Amino acid sequence: MQGRRKTQEKGVTVQNATLDTSTEQKTQTVAVLDFGAQYGQLIARRIRDLHVYSEILPGTISADELFQRKPDAIVLSGGPASVYEPEAPHIDPAILHANIPLLGFCYGHQSIADALGGSVAHTEKGEYGAARLIKAAHCESALLADTPHEQTVWMSHRDSVQHVPEGFSVTASTDICPVAAMENASMNIYATQFHPEVAHTEFGTQMLKNFLFNIAKLTPAWNMDNIVETLCAQMKQHVGNDRVILALSGGVDSSVVAALGARAIGKQMTCVFINHGLLRKNEPEEVEAVFTQQFDVDFIHVHAEDRYAELLKDVVDPEEKRKRIGTQFWKEFFNVAQQLEGVRYLAQGTIYPDIIESGARKTQGSASTIKSHHNLIPFPDGVHFDLIEPLDHFFKDEVRKLGLALGLPEHIVYRQPFPGPGLAIRIIGAVDAEKLAILKNADAIVREELDAYNKRLYEETGEHNSQHAAWQYFAVLPDVKSVGVMGDERTYARPIIVRAVESSDAMTADWARLPYDVLARISGRIVAEVPGVNRVAYDITSKPPATIEWE
Repeated sequence: MQGRRKTQEKGVTVQNATLDTSTEQKTQTVAVLDFGAQYGQLIARRIRDLHVYSEILPGTISADELFQRKPDAIVLSGGPASVYEPEAPHIDPAILHANIPLLGFCYGHQSIADALGGSVAHTEKGEYGAARLIKAAHCESALLADTPHEQTVWMSHRDSVQHVPEGFSVTASTDICPVAAMENASMNIYATQFHPEVAHTEFGTQMLKNFLFNIAKLTPAWNMDNIVETLCAQMKQHVGNDRVILALSGGVDSSVVAALGARAIGKQMTCVFINHGLLRKNEPEEVEAVFTQQFDVDFIHVHAEDRYAELLKDVVDPEEKRKRIGTQFWKEFFNVAQQLEGVRYLAQGTIYPDIIESGARKTQGSASTIKSHHNLIPFPDGVHFDLIEPLDHFFKDEVRKLGLALGLPEHIVYRQPFPGPGLAIRIIGAVDAEKLAILKNADAIVREELDAYNKRLYEETGEHNSQHAAWQYFAVLPDVKSVGVMGDERTYARPIIVRAVESSDAMTADWARLPYDVLARISGRIVAEVPGVNRVAYDITSKPPATIEWE
């Protein structure tokens, strides 16, 4: 790093040199203005699923700032507020008069009516869940084209539009909501009280297609081949002849950044893999094989197993485990980084939900910050890197598609979510070599059997995440022993707890209803193949009240 280090006072500031990953795609962009909706990210994802680039911006963004971004269409999200509350967020009226194709849902629908002279009121009866939508007779609706006269939509509201603004037509209603949809073709504004973006609205995708392709005249040109080419060109141009360092965990996000760097800048990227001995069985070997044999990057494997074992000796509290593991990780990483010459950039696998949830770029509109992420790096004094985050415009499913397009093997791309502290927080109590060996072997059996189960479902449905698939699954080693009988002899050994959940976003999760024969095979194999285990239990607790992890 000689020549790149800057000796500074405490409180080192890291310049965020994030790549503009959307430059090429923003030829055609949909701006999703978020008023704090629970479905804000879902709207953006549905639009991207239709191969049009979208990005989330605050619902209160000024017209000037929005117009500088030159969106080709605008979508207003729902939100928890009432438009007549004093602190309610409001759209800049100039946005509604710009003649940019605009579509509003729920609160967005109400805010359009309120801003343009219509009226919104709190009704005696709310409307939540499925509702029967009836299209207005003798009214040609561009948004509802090619959908039935009667159809099921998803509602979630108490307030509703009572009178539409001048020039608007009511295009649909329900038994409770007289203005379930309205539009003004001359102003290029369309709005629904219901949520077309959710799967429960049976013709919602058709409505989104009508808006994007028939009304806004956009082209479905945002695809992985174009994205990979764009990202590689941008990274190469941005980095120039400088070097990049990446903390490679072997997880999906950092692996995709490594694969991208390999294609864009080759050995200008150094991947540092810190092996703390707490990874799943065979994972260190798999990660090294992929990034030394398939990709042209410098790969440094730091064997820190003994240092971590000493650091965790007799530590029982899970938060203390996390703290020690995280602190030591950055010590190990920066010890390597400071020995390298010419490194200017630190690459990170930050993805779009990280940015949205942390509130780091104010994409939540009126919604409060949910949590901070690992992109808050504890840089040591005197160390400076410019930060690049090439995935910060992408959702998780898109990151996986990028990984496949870049040539990453499926076992990396679809790898199970794994906590940063690794198996240390799946071992209840103190961590030692014996417990690690037991858990690694039991966990490998759980993953092998449920990988096969999910594969069978994929072959039947063609979906990697079918509704019956286990989304995350692993073994837990509790800090107890129990009596058993094996080979006519009494045993006093450890139990293994199997955890398998169904989820789409990890915010909530339900325990997976696995077939009994699958559970029986997992139990039989663990007891027979893993020394020190004589009992297997299955966790059938949902989140909430439990969490997915045990610690």
